[in-house]
Amino acid sequence: MLDQKRIRDFGVNIGCLETGRFNSITDIEGVTVGHVTLSDKEMQTGVTAILPHQGNIFREKLIASSHVINGFGKTMGTIQLNELGTIETPIILTNTLSIGTAADALIEYMLDHNPEIGRTTGTVNPIICECNDMLLNDVRARFITKEHIFQALSNATSEFSEGTVGAGTGMVCYSLKGGIGSSSRIMKLQLGVYTMGVLVLSNFGILSDLRVNGKAVGEKLKNSLIKPYEEKDKGSIIIIVATDLPVSERQLNRIIKRSVTGLSRTGSIISHGSGDVVIGFSTATKIPHTNTSNCHLVSMIHEEDMDLAFRAIGEATEEAVLNSLVTATHVVGRDGNERPAFIDLIEAYNIDLTNI
Repeated sequence: MLDQKRIRDFGVNIGCLETGRFNSITDIEGVTVGHVTLSDKEMQTGVTAILPHQGNIFREKLIASSHVINGFGKTMGTIQLNELGTIETPIILTNTLSIGTAADALIEYMLDHNPEIGRTTGTVNPIICECNDMLLNDVRARFITKEHIFQALSNATSEFSEGTVGAGTGMVCYSLKGGIGSSSRIMKLQLGVYTMGVLVLSNFGILSDLRVNGKAVGEKLKNSLIKPYEEKDKGSIIIIVATDLPVSERQLNRIIKRSVTGLSRTGSIISHGSGDVVIGFSTATKIPHTNTSNCHLVSMIHEEDMDLAFRAIGEATEEAVLNSLVTATHVVGRDGNERPAFIDLIEAYNIDLTNI
């Protein structure tokens, strides 16, 4: 998207399913993504906002679920999300020490759009996710303000940049520069054609583990580097899943669990210090906030159709991680710490990703 070279531009095609128009989470109608990027010397951080649909999501909630692959993280809002099986706010991604600011801003945003909250109805459940960007960003400075959250929400569009942008500005993936990546898959079922979209905030892994379409690209790069970038895996990944597939909350939870198959195919071992969290939602059914006199009907696919969704989310997650690497740019940040861009290294060492 937006004229960036992505993993497919290097001849690497992940999986067997077709991609959507943008090969992005925004291939699901109504889903938009916005960024605010803060990049200046020791300030290497930002905000990414995901809007699940273009209406009032508090009044028209979506079926949702979350799954913790490894719990070394500070995500907010998943307790109620899993209890009720719905999402009622946009999703905000940022750095670890800015989750409080992000939550305060998202609550204010929701109050502005819903005057009934805290008056004639209950409160609101903000969804905030984070990764730790302290290597490249002075995370203690807490550069993120409420205004940055508002800007990311207002900037949300169907086409957006990947890599060193938004919440991904200071993130490190496989010892290289990581960040935002996205991908999608088309699911052709007997009952219709549907889409699975994934967006990742990648901040995990060590270089020697990196695999591209099953090939040991990280090990080859490590052996080529004059200056090694290997270090202990202390990072995290946030995986946001959107689909228009009609599913129940239980079925959606089964699907998002399979994101780990794509994550592991890139080389992740789900390390001790990695906060690996998945949040998914389906746009197929809107759940009204207000009670009605009629039962609410939720359409869902047959269990025998789940395997295609399992394949789709694995492929999309794998490709989203690789897109986050390929689109990222070299960054020098806090205390002169730096991480090279994956694309710069493979070009410098003449590495053919299709022939390792």
